[in-house]
Amino acid sequence: MNTIVVIALAVALLCGLLFAEKEENLKGVLLTKPFLSGLFIAAALAQPHNAEPYFHLILTGLILCFMGDICLAFFFNQKVFTAGLVFFLTGHISYTLAFFITAGITAGTWVSVAAVPVISSYVFTRLRPHLGSMMGPVIAYIAIISIMVVGAASLAARQDFSFQARALVIVGSVFFYASDLFVARHRFVKKSIFNRYAGLPMYYAAQFMLAFSAGMIP
Repeated sequence: MNTIVVIALAVALLCGLLFAEKEENLKGVLLTKPFLSGLFIAAALAQPHNAEPYFHLILTGLILCFMGDICLAFFFNQKVFTAGLVFFLTGHISYTLAFFITAGITAGTWVSVAAVPVISSYVFTRLRPHLGSMMGPVIAYIAIISIMVVGAASLAARQDFSFQARALVIVGSVFFYASDLFVARHRFVKKSIFNRYAGLPMYYAAQFMLAFSAGMIP
């Protein structure tokens, strides 16, 4: 599938999704979100690949996140929302394995280990008063997405990979992390369309970046 076609379709579907979110139209969300999320799986499948684990782990993560997206469409139901967190958590584990298996421990690991936990600890302190029974799942989620960013930084420091591939991985991972802050704010702190307008574009940009990286890293 041509990259330009994929991006054009994604932008159109994202605009439709944001409009549905603004109108709080669940039917509109369900008519756009599954197709938009399915598109990042299709984008990965269209990339050239071999039998190396990076492609398969990224694809697995994309599929798990697709399932999480379906669950999070019903964010008002705590059980379904929790199931969505589990899907995303396992998706992040798959991404993390892809990064570390491919990159190993690099200078990027140590730099990010020094920075990411500080940021994540601050995020948790802000969310903590609002979490209630979701405290445990949210702690686990923050931990694994933080480790995922560290893994992405580890890969980004590998000079033997192309700059484009490394940029897609690190920027995509940081966008993913940032988008989840808006999901958490919407679910636990303050429901606002601003959270959707800010978080959804970053989330989908992140997923497509990781999908495109699947064909660039051996």
